Amino acid sequence: MQKIVMNVPPTEHGAAHAPILQGLWESVRSGQEDILLCPYLPASYAFLTHILLCAPFLALDALGSVCLRVRSWRIAAGSGPPPSLLRWLECFWRVLYRYLTAVLPATALFHTLRSPALPQLAPSCWQLFVEVFSCLLLFDTLFFIWHVSMHRVTWLYRNAHQLHHQHHTPFALAAQDSGSLELLSLLLLSLSSAWAVGCHPLSEAVFHLVNSWLAVEDHCGYELPWALHRLLPCMGGAPYHQVHHTLHSVNYAPYFIHWDVLFGTYRAPVKYSRPK
Repeated sequence: MQKIVMNVPPTEHGAAHAPILQGLWESVRSGQEDILLCPYLPASYAFLTHILLCAPFLALDALGSVCLRVRSWRIAAGSGPPPSLLRWLECFWRVLYRYLTAVLPATALFHTLRSPALPQLAPSCWQLFVEVFSCLLLFDTLFFIWHVSMHRVTWLYRNAHQLHHQHHTPFALAAQDSGSLELLSLLLLSLSSAWAVGCHPLSEAVFHLVNSWLAVEDHCGYELPWALHRLLPCMGGAPYHQVHHTLHSVNYAPYFIHWDVLFGTYRAPVKYSRPK
């Protein structure tokens, strides 16, 4: 019996540990170490996922000019027509410029200092869920503190956050239309959250993907029938965040509402009547 236990191959333990994700992780990891460990990957991944996740909302904004059903999903009845293609393009070039000039070099340096490694075993599904959820909770907390500071400290608001609030009625791409200092700080907060939790690289990639999606959905300007906050009451969603862009002094947390409720800064979204 002792001999059998000692001769169990390590890969068998890995297969038992993560029967679903191990094959996926091995296919991603095989021959891709140089790419996965590249210091420019975090910023490139963040930018590309942001643009791709915004694409469906660009289509919705285009349809909104001709389709009454899509227009009825817009949160504020008096917010006017969806943003034009020109506004999208102007926002795209601003975000791209700040990524190239500030975010890319700074996150490359941070990534190099972390010295990440690629483990052989994938996380179990439960481990992946716990790590991603923990990162979201930690990032939500750190962002709440930082966001309140940017609003309460005049210098920070003028030099870091004011540019983001040019969008009184935000749209999806505007989620990262911020000054270089704010954009850089948010990406460093997300990278630091994954580092503090001790995420597996696969969990970290999923966290950044979910984080990007939630930011895009928060700024999309639509109350969609399938939006995540309709399923999870603990999340604010786009209506909650649009109240922040209107009033500025409430709803500071990015995703969950518990910190705003605890500190008395929560404001429930106004229910607008929809056009028939």
